[in-house]
Amino acid sequence: MDALGAAWQYALANRDQLIGAVVVQVELSLFALLTGVALCVPLGILATRNRLVSLATINLFGTARAIPSIAILFLAIPFLGFGFTPSLVALAVLACPPILVNTNAGFMGVAPPVVEAARGMGMNPWQVLLRVELPLALPVVLAGVRTAALEVIASATLATFIAGGGLGDIITQGLGNQRVDVLLAGAIPVALLALLAEVLFSGLQRLARLSV
Repeated sequence: MDALGAAWQYALANRDQLIGAVVVQVELSLFALLTGVALCVPLGILATRNRLVSLATINLFGTARAIPSIAILFLAIPFLGFGFTPSLVALAVLACPPILVNTNAGFMGVAPPVVEAARGMGMNPWQVLLRVELPLALPVVLAGVRTAALEVIASATLATFIAGGGLGDIITQGLGNQRVDVLLAGAIPVALLALLAEVLFSGLQRLARLSV
């Protein structure tokens, strides 16, 4: 309890620094997640239509998933240097595999008779996709986005090692100075952001299931 109190006092005394770090952490996480969704939801849908695309994308991103987060961040340095942009690109790469895999699984899980019935009613391919397949696959897709969000929020703290900023700056400062209060002042907001993402996407999944 003393450590939490000291962390609170540090946060109050360094409010501007902490708020700035939280803003960068949220920007990195949000933009990386949006990039992953924009890239991998369409790619996951395309993979259900084309076996060659499916094999190439699932294997590629499956391999990327096995690479540690810190390694992906460091691999971005030779191409993009240090700072916010390489951190964002690396985190977007981390966000892609669960979104792609779950999107592919969600759309593959739509029963073919349902699709055939929709076509029999006169729906064109876009109507079938948006009005039938997407609502049915959405809970599984959101599960992938939820997993990606949690991974990205946690990994965004590592952006400090390539000058990307965020709460990792405060955490490493606490570790370097062996100050538990500073460490907690950086770590607690990361945990709260992860909990917020978990609650948000869990709620969206429940809504998606109820709307089917």
